[in-house]
Amino acid sequence: MRISSAFHNIRLRSKMLMIYFLSVLIPVVLTNVIFYNITTNNVKNQKLKDLSLAIEQMRNEFMYQIDAVVGISSVLYNDSIMNDYLDQRYVDSSDYVLNYHSYITDMLEKYAPVYRAIQNITIYTNNDTIIYGGYVSPISQISPDAEWYKRLISSGTANPILVRNNLSITDPGISIVRRMSSSAGQNNFEKIIKIDLDPGLIKQVLSNVTVEGSVYLLEGDNVQYSSGKKYSAESADNDGIVFDEGFANKEYLMNWHLVGKFQEREVLVEVRKSREFVIYMALPNILVPTLIIVWFTRSLNQRLFRILKQMKRVKNHSFELIDNEETNDEIGQLTTEFNRMTMQIKSLIHDVYMADIQKKELELSRNQSQLHALQSQINPHFLFNSLETIRMRSLMKSEEETAKIIHHMAKIFRKSLSWGRDMVTVRDELDLVESFLQIQKYRFGDKLDYSIEVDPDVATEKIPKMTLQPLVENSSIHGIEPLKNAGFITISVRKSPGGLLCVVSDNGVGMTEEKRNELLQNLYSTEEEIGESIGIRNVYLRLKMFYGEHATFDLESSKGSGTSIRIEIRSL
Repeated sequence: MRISSAFHNIRLRSKMLMIYFLSVLIPVVLTNVIFYNITTNNVKNQKLKDLSLAIEQMRNEFMYQIDAVVGISSVLYNDSIMNDYLDQRYVDSSDYVLNYHSYITDMLEKYAPVYRAIQNITIYTNNDTIIYGGYVSPISQISPDAEWYKRLISSGTANPILVRNNLSITDPGISIVRRMSSSAGQNNFEKIIKIDLDPGLIKQVLSNVTVEGSVYLLEGDNVQYSSGKKYSAESADNDGIVFDEGFANKEYLMNWHLVGKFQEREVLVEVRKSREFVIYMALPNILVPTLIIVWFTRSLNQRLFRILKQMKRVKNHSFELIDNEETNDEIGQLTTEFNRMTMQIKSLIHDVYMADIQKKELELSRNQSQLHALQSQINPHFLFNSLETIRMRSLMKSEEETAKIIHHMAKIFRKSLSWGRDMVTVRDELDLVESFLQIQKYRFGDKLDYSIEVDPDVATEKIPKMTLQPLVENSSIHGIEPLKNAGFITISVRKSPGGLLCVVSDNGVGMTEEKRNELLQNLYSTEEEIGESIGIRNVYLRLKMFYGEHATFDLESSKGSGTSIRIEIRSL
């Protein structure tokens, strides 16, 4: 029962919004979020699987090329005729030349055209009876510091070894090296076969990937080839997506492995595309029901609000009828009945009460007219003439200071009682302020001093009359007068980036933060009772009346440090 009562207290528009959110927006959003998560996960998993297959394909292709070259090295290793020719000590060099051209070159040259992975085959030997050249070179030509040579010597085996033969990680210079066997009964010279792989083919094999990423060929932790940015083992597990494929089933590739690193943002391009697709699908599901509900609820809400608004006007004696389109739904019937009721109330009020109200209004108007007539009998010129007579008398008695003060007082009366103009120039307004301050200085003597600073460019600008004088008066009375020491008032009018800036500040007693907040609250209040802040309130209201939001009013003050009022009028 309590829930039902609370629900009845909710406004109709809020109820419609609740129905929209609970029945349309939230279910549609949740459905699309779930669909989006399932779709993106499927796309991501498929993309990762494709990348894993691509890396595995590169590993198999690289291993196939290496296996082919290792097989050729095994054929040459077990070729007894070639070993006999290389181990034979020649007395006549022509015998070696005959053997070289008749067999050795034929054996070495027949592999390169067939196997594209082979770039060059070289046999190194220390048999000094043969003529070096072509495919055969002396071992002394190998630098003892060559990394691949030191690895071959330290291995102590005739098994093939995979080594890098250059220092560039962007050019896969890889070779297969191994010792050759010795023929029985021969001189057993040292022989090394070195087969260089084609860098272009290897690079092509290791670059066959369909997404942006980097591929690395490593031996242990040493990078032998890189197709992308510099590889670091520390970031391999933290930077993007990493795939690592080894060659554990091959002895000569036991320590080698292929690593693929891919930026996640590149890998998930398809995921982002699927997200956009889901969004495009979700928008019609949200927008179409939303537009229909907005159109439907707006029709109900506007018509009900129109009835409610007119009912509130009735209490202010506004009996206008609601335009009814003669609709047959409940709201249309309610509008028709309201119009009928309004006409009956209007007729009753006119018949019974309006005559008495008009009589009282006539009496009130007559009394006000009599009051205005009485007030108009007081001629302001009488005051001006009287003050002028007193001033002249003071001058005749050489009381120049008194005459000066009376002159300022007359000027203030004249300007404050001249109702013909609402806007005055900055120069005229400051002239009025100057007269007021002269009178105050006459009263307080050395206790009060002031400074007026005005930009010549703004002297002719128009501002509402009595904009600055009430602020200066407020500073004098409430700020300086309670002071025990001398006080100072500064009036500044200058250009600002947006228009005109007026600042009235003093070093008076100031006010507490609580008092400042109360004063500002009174300024912004719509109530008639405004207390002691009538002058500042009047200035604030007239600024808002003339300039609206183009005028800003700010008051800063602290206890014992004075008060500063800042008015900025921006160009309209």
